[in-house]
Amino acid sequence: MSETKKPDLGEFIREQRRMAEMSLRKLSEVAGISNPYLSQIERGLRKPSADILQQIARGLSISAETLYVQAGILDERSERSDLVASIRSAPELNDIQKKALLEVYRSFVGEVPAANDAAEVED
Repeated sequence: MSETKKPDLGEFIREQRRMAEMSLRKLSEVAGISNPYLSQIERGLRKPSADILQQIARGLSISAETLYVQAGILDERSERSDLVASIRSAPELNDIQKKALLEVYRSFVGEVPAANDAAEVED
């Protein structure tokens, strides 16, 4: 089995910064960290603390959890199951909306729905 290689933390931050169309200097200003330090993080020369990751996430307008998973601080699998559980238990959504959200989510992450998902939503 071959797994898709997950980009390292620095590459991931660089990709997110480029998608946000931010310069290294701008992100360092917004995040409140030095330009050279951010550059070293992006090049994989420094491993930032959880606090620094939170500042970078805030500057990029992404969740800190996303960076924590990328850095190996949090387990990615547990976040996925938490999201699925949250969708299933959301009282403000009807069964059709829950099923649609789960299908869209799984189409993005490439998961095959569990057999009980359809039955659970259709009940």
